[in-house]
Amino acid sequence: MSTGLSHITFICADLDRMQRVLEDVLEARCVYASGAEQFSLSEERFFLVGDMWVAIMKGAALSERTYNHVAFKVDEADFEARVARIEALGLEMRPPRPRVEGEGRSVYFHSPDGHLLELHTGTLEERLARYARGREDVA
Repeated sequence: MSTGLSHITFICADLDRMQRVLEDVLEARCVYASGAEQFSLSEERFFLVGDMWVAIMKGAALSERTYNHVAFKVDEADFEARVARIEALGLEMRPPRPRVEGEGRSVYFHSPDGHLLELHTGTLEERLARYARGREDVA
């Protein structure tokens, strides 16, 4: 039986640049950097985003962009400040998708290596409750 998500790994051409994204936008804390002593396939760094383990490993950037993404939960009160941090780093943001009131706010942006990331203020419970009401107020 699976008990939850263990970790997320992003392959990155420039670990320093991705570290800045994680620390500036997600307020991640670096807890390990392999440096020259490698235990895995390539140089790697581990971060905590809240209590989520996020790993980055040295490698080639993505060759294709898709809607596959990882969404990170942020507080509504912090949302605009986080968007400003994304803009300050010059990261490409995607146009928002249509939303219905009550499912939370989101911003989608690409990491320097093409990974699609999302900051989201809502919860699964809020979204399910909203969807149960139907499509009367689609934005």
